This record gives sequence, C-alpha cells and structure tokens, in this order.
Amino acid sequence: AGSFQEAGVIQQAYNLNFPLHVVPASRAQCSAWSAFSVSSPAIVLEAVKQAGAGAEDRPEAVVVRLYEAHGSTVTAWLQTPLPVKEAMLCDLLERPLAEGRLPLEQQGLRLSFTPFRVLSVLLVWSH
Repeated sequence: AGSFQEAGVIQQAYNLNFPLHVVPASRAQCSAWSAFSVSSPAIVLEAVKQAGAGAEDRPEAVVVRLYEAHGSTVTAWLQTPLPVKEAMLCDLLERPLAEGRLPLEQQGLRLSFTPFRVLSVLLVWSH
C-alpha cells in the first residue's frame, strides 16, 4: 500500500534477489552486530570493498558505495563501530576528491544526497 517508498519496495527487492542464508552455528548466544548502518531508508548501501588502485592500494582502507533511491534530497548518517581514523569522498575510480574530507562525528559520517546520487566514501582504519 502507498508509494514505493512507503511500501519498502527497494528493500523487498534486495531481500528477493539476495536472500540471507542460514548457517548452522553453536548454541552460544551472540548479540546482533552490523559493520555499517545508514540512518535513512532512502539510502542504500550498495557495496563495501577493499580500496583499489585509485586509493593508492591502501590495505587499511575500504570503499563504501551508497546511493539515494527515493528521488529525494536527504542527509543521512553512515555509522560503523569499526575504528575509522579518516574518511573522505572519492570518485568512482576511488580517487579522493579535493574537498572530500569528511569530519568524524559522534553520530558517524554526515552524507548529503540529491535525488539518485551515488557517493563513494573511502574509510581508512586506525591501527
């Protein structure tokens, strides 16, 4: 019911095309954990990958690619419990943008999206 945004069509499509697979584990209880979360349902975290040649082959870095899927202008927070020491916007070839450095805030990284915008964020881990 409602618009495709209200109905959660994008999330349902991901669930259909990329279903979770259950893997048997020990009976030990473990708390839920997520490496990344995004504060807005309009933002889809599409990929997390090792930083490539455009990022100077940094083994201590990953690229997180996100996009705005609802056709809206939105500010969202990218959050991670992982030890990020530096974050910057980069182009699709994973080269850091000149004015792309992002401040690390307590809530995470503040990202601004225009309709259907793709953002790539280079995250460098602290040792």
